[in-house]
Parts: sequence; C-alpha cells; structure tokens
Amino acid sequence: MGLKAYKAKRDFERSPEPAGKTGGDSGRLFVIQKHAASRWHYDFRLEMDGVLKSWAVPKGIPLQKADRRLAVEVEDHPLDYANFEGIIPPGNYGAGTVMVWDTGTYELLEHKPGHLRIALHGRKLEGQWTLVQMKNTEKDWLLIKSAADAKPIRGVDESALTSRSMEQIAADRGDFWHSHHELNDLPRAVPRFVEPMKAKPVTALPKGKWVYEIKFDGIRVLAVKRGDAVQLYSRNERSLTGSFPEIVAALGRLPCAEAVFDGEIVALDENGRSSFQLMQPFIHGRGPRTDRPPMAYYFFDLLNLEGRDLAGLPLVNRRAVLEKLLPAGDALLRYSASFQKSPAALLKEIKRLGLEGLVGKRPDSRYEPGKRSGQWIKIKCTNEQEFVIGGYTPPQGTRQHFGSLVVGYYEGDRLLYASKVGSGFADATLASLYRQFQTSRVPACPFANLPSRRGDPHGISAAEMKRCGWVTPEQVCQVRFTEWTDDGHLRHPVFLGLRADKAAREVGRE
Repeated sequence: MGLKAYKAKRDFERSPEPAGKTGGDSGRLFVIQKHAASRWHYDFRLEMDGVLKSWAVPKGIPLQKADRRLAVEVEDHPLDYANFEGIIPPGNYGAGTVMVWDTGTYELLEHKPGHLRIALHGRKLEGQWTLVQMKNTEKDWLLIKSAADAKPIRGVDESALTSRSMEQIAADRGDFWHSHHELNDLPRAVPRFVEPMKAKPVTALPKGKWVYEIKFDGIRVLAVKRGDAVQLYSRNERSLTGSFPEIVAALGRLPCAEAVFDGEIVALDENGRSSFQLMQPFIHGRGPRTDRPPMAYYFFDLLNLEGRDLAGLPLVNRRAVLEKLLPAGDALLRYSASFQKSPAALLKEIKRLGLEGLVGKRPDSRYEPGKRSGQWIKIKCTNEQEFVIGGYTPPQGTRQHFGSLVVGYYEGDRLLYASKVGSGFADATLASLYRQFQTSRVPACPFANLPSRRGDPHGISAAEMKRCGWVTPEQVCQVRFTEWTDDGHLRHPVFLGLRADKAAREVGRE
C-alpha cells in the first residue's frame, strides 16, 4: 500500500504526526497504540516491507486464549510512527490522544494469504496471536489470541514508553491546545448556561476503561465567564451568583476572557471534607458572615473557551485544557483530580474516609448536556438522596411548628410515600420551613400510596393522615438514612437541607 494514503489524509503543518518515509529494517518491529479518537480503539501495527502494516481494533487487544476481536485494516504508517505519542489536534484526521501502549519485536511463525501467525515479544505482551482475513472482504480481519502469555501484563493503563496515563499525556501537551490555531479549529459558540451532563447511578463498579473522581457533597454549579462578568447557575438554571461572591471574584481573575465551567461548590468541614449540611445556611446568602465555612469550587469540566465549543472533544482533552487554565494551589478554585488506580481500592479508601462516593467517566466521552447516557456513572458509599416534600405531621412535646416532614419520590406520574423525617432540624429551620408550607397548603394528600397498610410501623394510617398538613409537592430536600426497609421506607432518616437546584419531577428512587 505504501504511504500515499497516509499522507493524503494528513496536513503535517497542522498535525505533529511524522510524515515519515518507506524503507529500512529494524528487525520486525511491532507497536500497539491506544487512540482516543472519535471512538476509542487500539492500533495494531507490524513492520512489513518498510512500513507499519496497521489494523484498528475497536474492542481492545484479545488477552485470553481463543478470544477474538474485529481488526479493520487501515492505511500503512511510517516506521517512525512507532514512537509517536501525544495529541492530534481537532480538525485533523484521527484527532485525539495517542499512547504507545506496547512495543517490541515479533516473530513471523506462519504466513500465507489472509493468514498471519505471530509471536510478540513486547514490554507488556509475550505470546502468540493470529490475524485471519474474513471472507468476502478486503479490510476486515480477526485478531485471535492463539496461545497463553508467557508473563503477566503490567502497566495496563500506562504508556510503554513513558509510563504516563492517557490523561497525563493530554495534560503534558496541554499548552498545545492553548494556541489560537487549535482553538480556531473548534466550532464557535456563545458562552452560556447548558444543562449539566448527568451521571447514571450504579451499585457496582463496571469493567472497562474508566477514570474516577471523588463524588462531592455540595452543589453542582455551571460558571459562565464573559469578560469581567461571571454568573453562577444551579443545574436547573437558578442563579447562585450572589451566594458565593468569593468564588465569583476568583473566577474573574482567571487568564481567559470567555469560558464555561462545570463543577461543584462545596463547604469544607474541619477535616477538609465537603458537607452539604454545612453549606445549607449560605446557599441563598442568609447565613451569618462570621460563621461562614471555607468554600471551594471543584472544577471537573470545561465546555467553552474563548468562544469555542469544547463539548465535542474527548473528556481527557477537555480536562487537559482545564488543568492548565487553573492556578496551582488556589484554595478557592480547585481541579477535581482523577485517579487511575484500581477502582476497588479507590472505593475502599473512599469508604474509610467517610466520603460520599465515586464518579466514573469514560475517558473518551463527549459532553452531552442534560443527558444521562451512561458515559458517566456514580456510586455512593453513603445512603443519601433527594426526596420530595408532600406534607408534615403536627409537633409533639416541646417541638414547635411541625413534627416530621412527609417525603417521597416519583415513579412515573405517581408520588410515592417513602418516610417521615423527624430529625436533623435546627429551630430556625423548623420555623422557616413552616412559614413556606403555609403558602403552599393543599387540602388533599398528594401521595398515591397513603394511607399505609395496617401494621406498617413506618407508614401513616388513615387516622394519622387527618392530622397532617399537605403541601404542593414542589420542594426537594436531601435526606441521609441507614437503609431502605423491605416495605419501601427509610430507616433512621435525617434531614440535611433543601435542594433548590433540582426539580421535584426529577426525583426518583435511586
């Protein structure tokens, strides 16, 4: 095939890839490159006839005996491509991050038309594979693991040349993305609020390629910077600009004229952990100035920079630009670091530290506003979620205003009762909530599954319902609890605060 097709697809003034030439012999070189292009894949390359014969393997290299993967033959690459590791800029063929995942030499054990059996001797792989051309096609092959490896694979998520992760490779070349040349290749977009991308709740960590971040216990915030003006928005586009003046001022000092950031504002306790309950009095600027806890904005995504839309770039590339943009060591503006280590070990450490959980993201994921596509996931280590307030019970003993909140969640169009929540309230909170309830009173119970069946210790009987006050189910609160009971109620629920950043109709059982 030669390099004609390779060169025709590339502009070497705009791409750092080697132009290369045919010829030479280095003793049957092989290289496997990990490539975060429009779709993640591995490139399997064998030196033959003075070039690197190449196949794209979308599902990853087969590592267990008899496993097989589709391998699509692509254009020949120059021999010096074997050492290429870095970023192909947007607007170029194959744009994305490239890692040299493994490299070494190979033996040709068997060679006939449409059939290659080889032994790899790499820094990671040591064993036999077979390439078999599929019938009635020129490009489609199968890459088959034909014998067990002679040694265990180490550094699965690291470069064989530099020991860097994909994210570190992107970050190390982050200044490459800062030039006006590369920004000009991206589509124009006015910096504005976009509905945040959502993480899908899971109960177990999935297999495959993921990067993980700490799940913070704060408020999701979109920050829009346009010149000297900075606006903060909750996930339902409610303005939070007046609640966090110190964050607004710090964002105004960033070295960019226009940007849209996605992240989470948190209040920090004495151990540096985020606390939603600690933040509650200050969300709307009502808390006492003298008792205000330390606040921080943890950034985890960059959607727009200098009027250019970054949402279509892979996550690793967006975050590389973001990390370079943020000042190091700033107490107010912090980069939400991701972790490449074992997810199981991470989860164990998160539980030990008493943190809320983990968020996992596909490294190649594009930003999908408002969607919960499964490209991002979340796993919680504490039982805590939002509930809709539908009523309240009368006070007992010395308590004033009300006894418990009556809360639930939506299942389709039905609001289902989950629990009474009677702890976690300060006197001022009881009074404030009660005043709000008086403006939203309704005569009928909004819960579809009340009264509870007889003998339900966590339920509300028909007699008790007559003493309850019912409200329009529009306010959302955060509740911590120990577990769900078998009959669908909460054990030991504790009120943490109101969530003005989430619509009631979005609240379901997690």
